[in-house]
Amino acid sequence: MLINYNMLLFNNKKIKIQSLELKNKSKKNVVNVLRLDEIDKVISGNKIFKLQVSVQKAIELKYSGIVTCGGAFSNHIVATAATCNALGLKSKGIIRGETIPFNHTLQHATENGMELFFVDRKSFKDKKKLQQQFEKDGYYWINEGGYSIDGAVGAAEICNYIDDSYTHIVCACGTGTMMAGIIKGANTHQQVIGISVLKGYQNLENDIAALLTETEKNKSFQVLHNYHFGGYAKHPQSLINYMNDCYQQHHLPTDIIYTSKLIFAVEDLLSQQYFGESAKIMVIHSGGLQGNLSLPKNTLVF
Repeated sequence: MLINYNMLLFNNKKIKIQSLELKNKSKKNVVNVLRLDEIDKVISGNKIFKLQVSVQKAIELKYSGIVTCGGAFSNHIVATAATCNALGLKSKGIIRGETIPFNHTLQHATENGMELFFVDRKSFKDKKKLQQQFEKDGYYWINEGGYSIDGAVGAAEICNYIDDSYTHIVCACGTGTMMAGIIKGANTHQQVIGISVLKGYQNLENDIAALLTETEKNKSFQVLHNYHFGGYAKHPQSLINYMNDCYQQHHLPTDIIYTSKLIFAVEDLLSQQYFGESAKIMVIHSGGLQGNLSLPKNTLVF
């Protein structure tokens, strides 16, 4: 961890590894979960890793603030706002959608000092134009979801908490930045598996590869696209039921966008004997639990 960021946010906290006993027909399988969600309630999970290099550059280059973009329920938006607030930086957030009522995510971002700008979906797609428009007056640009080589380099530090005995590392994918980082940090004998939470994002593998060196591209990794439950942020009742069952059985809180689909995928893959008999599996809990606040009260048991 970089010194300023570590001292102010990470605070040398030990990351817990939780064991889950998942049933595969008559057989029981144990997988371990790296609980990045417990690092910080707001700057949750992988965000603290993905943001660290960019934030450090902004500080060292004496930028007055950070500007980034995301959807109305973006964990990245909230985490960036809270990070900037903790480090004394200003922040701007470009939000996809012209007229969006304030929800808990946007409210939390503004409470942490972030100035919000709403743009239509067509304009939101042109990130280069947005960067040219908003990266002014001393603001450092960070891409949506932290997608960048810097974001991946920061995420590679997640592997510092995963020892060499693991054969498989499994994570959820949005932009693919965290997965690219884990590929960077993984050992050559470890296979990295990404569970895409977006429907039809077939270019994800290319976006991940764009953050890797030629040597890193030769490491073992795969993205699976069949566990999106209808698309990004879609959460049918079957997924809600699974989240509640997961918590009641394992005391593991998951979120509706990423980690619920991740744990479901791991359990399903185990039932298919996807990993093999001698596999030792580490699953990355990437945080994002604030997304559950969009659900009606008492939808979840946790």
